[in-house]
Amino acid sequence: MWKKIEFAIVLLLLAVLIMMSNHLEEMVSSGRVTGRNPCIVLDSGHGGEDPGKIGVNQAKEKDVNLKIAKKTKERLEKKGWKVVMTREKDVMLGDPAAGNKKIHDMKARVERINKTMPQAAVSIHQNSYQDAQIHGAQVFYYSHSEEGKRMAEVMQKALLKADEENTRQAKANDTYYLLKRTEVPTIIVECGFLSNPEEAAKLVSPKYQEKLAEAIAEGILACMEN
Repeated sequence: MWKKIEFAIVLLLLAVLIMMSNHLEEMVSSGRVTGRNPCIVLDSGHGGEDPGKIGVNQAKEKDVNLKIAKKTKERLEKKGWKVVMTREKDVMLGDPAAGNKKIHDMKARVERINKTMPQAAVSIHQNSYQDAQIHGAQVFYYSHSEEGKRMAEVMQKALLKADEENTRQAKANDTYYLLKRTEVPTIIVECGFLSNPEEAAKLVSPKYQEKLAEAIAEGILACMEN
């Protein structure tokens, strides 16, 4: 009799443990157990005194970054996501009286991301290279982040919507400050090369910026679904 009762209790405990395990897995996948908030951070690279790359058409990277980020924000909000921007104006972040403003700017970006604790952070940039023929959007992730790698690969694929001929692949990096210091999955999206005349002309085009924003937003949504 007692053996039957003990056996029933063991089975009951096993059932409870299985249910708790499934619930924990669901919480992890949703981000609740990690302490992440149901939002996305969009980081517009550079700003203020820091123009970023200067294009062959004299376009300033900081301006292109912000325009694409704002358009991406609109799309994500239409899908019901809360979006936090590290900057919404042409400004550097951090202490304006600091000796090294660039370092303070980067630290301030990391601090905002870590304080917000979003599901993910996407930093928008433009690239440049001495060879003017080099072109194409590319996504960077922290070498030691499996979540970052998965996000970058999904985003790289999504960017084909803006440029179907792009053959670039997501790339690991272990030196970028933003990737190393953020406590949530973070990727850097280099939307194209301002050093390439044809691509630089596209990057300042509102129509192409819309295509990039659509692709980035879809990439983020796909990452969140997975």
